[in-house]
Amino acid sequence: MIDHRLHGALPLSRRAMLYGIGAGGLTAVLGGCATRAPALRMPSDPAANAAPDLVDLARFDPRLRLDIRYATPANFMGRVLYPLPRAVTQRPVAEALSRVQTRAEAAGYGLLIFDAYRPWRITKMMWDATPPAKREFVADPASGSRHNRGCSIDLSLHRGGIEVEMPSPYDDFTPAAYRSNTAAPAEALAASRMLEDWMVAEGFVPLANEWWHYDWAEWRRYPIMDVPLEAVTAG
Repeated sequence: MIDHRLHGALPLSRRAMLYGIGAGGLTAVLGGCATRAPALRMPSDPAANAAPDLVDLARFDPRLRLDIRYATPANFMGRVLYPLPRAVTQRPVAEALSRVQTRAEAAGYGLLIFDAYRPWRITKMMWDATPPAKREFVADPASGSRHNRGCSIDLSLHRGGIEVEMPSPYDDFTPAAYRSNTAAPAEALAASRMLEDWMVAEGFVPLANEWWHYDWAEWRRYPIMDVPLEAVTAG
């Protein structure tokens, strides 16, 4: 079990910025004037030539700890988005994460997974509910997310089951989440950079504005998917 003492409530600034999301709140975000966008179809990437080979991380490497926030209301949408707390990735991603876990263990840490494969429909839901000024933190469904390909990981570190302090909370929509942030406590910055070093060494590419987000270097080979999480047959 993960000790949630460091989770706390979602930051007030985030709640304020995303006021109303998850409770019919798109109207509130748009100042009381709800609009309907044209129906958007899931994009297809002709460069994606690899067949999906999804694995369940909890089964693939039981050393990995899961804290799937989107399977609970404790996320920026304020509601349950996933029907079950499951983390699924393409097999090469899982293999690389297992190697990172081994690196982390050698230093007395372990990996804490927040999110992995995300169906395209959930990406669209997040985009539609996020104010335009904050959309740098969510993927545009018109082009799809690398999460939709099973090639992105949101994660942190734990030590003895207790989540390690990082420069900001997970899914924080402020500059505190940027990798360029130097205002956080020294120990938090050091932990973030340590995780980044291990992830990069095993083939992941860090996202500049989210310390927790990493993409598998060969993400483009895999297709954008919208298979519901509970329907994925993962090896």
